[in-house]
Amino acid sequence: MFRFVSIFLICLSSLAMGSELVSSTLKSFSSDGCSSFPEGTFEQRTLWHNCCVQHDIKYWQGGTHEQRLAADKDLEQCVAKVGEPKIAKLMLAGVRVGGGPYWPTSYRWGYGWPYFRNYGPLSEAEKLQVQTQLKKLKINLE
Repeated sequence: MFRFVSIFLICLSSLAMGSELVSSTLKSFSSDGCSSFPEGTFEQRTLWHNCCVQHDIKYWQGGTHEQRLAADKDLEQCVAKVGEPKIAKLMLAGVRVGGGPYWPTSYRWGYGWPYFRNYGPLSEAEKLQVQTQLKKLKINLE
C-alpha cells in the first residue's frame, strides 16, 4: 500500500509541476476574442478586440506566474490606451480571477497545452512549438 501511495504522490506532484508526464503537444492557436466579455462599446463594437487577441496569444502559450501577470497588465494597458481605463480595470479583475491554469476552461492560462499544465517556464522544445505555430499565423510577439 505504501508503494502505491508513494507512486501516486510522485505522479500527482509531477502533474502539478507541469512535467513531461503530461503530453506536451501544443494545440493550434485559437481565440474567442474577449471570452464572453464585450469586444467594444455600442458605438465601436470591436474597440479593444485586438487587445484581447494579443492577450489570448499569451494565454494560449502559457508560462510562469510572472508571465501571466505581465500578460494581464498588458491587456489592461491596451484597453486603457484605446480610451477605456475603467473597462480596463474591470477586465484586469476578470482575467486575474478567471484565467488561472486550474480552471477547466478554453481560455485558461496555457490553454494551448493539455489540461492540467500549471505555471512554469516553457522548455526549449515547447518554445519552438510556439514559434513555429506563430510563424505559420504570421504573428510576431516581439
